[in-house]
Amino acid sequence: MRITLNGEPREIVAETLGPALDELGYGGARVATAVNETFVPAPARAGHALRDGDRIEVLAPRQGG
Repeated sequence: MRITLNGEPREIVAETLGPALDELGYGGARVATAVNETFVPAPARAGHALRDGDRIEVLAPRQGG
């Protein structure tokens, strides 16, 4: 299915957000996620269904001062 990840078009086979993150190289990373501008908490990712054309944003926390 075609999705947009952080503004870039991508093709994935996963049908839910959790496996999609694994497929996209974020497996195990501590990140914040949103699908179509709606925050998706980590416990809900495995069951959050994706549709063709969804926009996924993945944000990693930053360290520093």
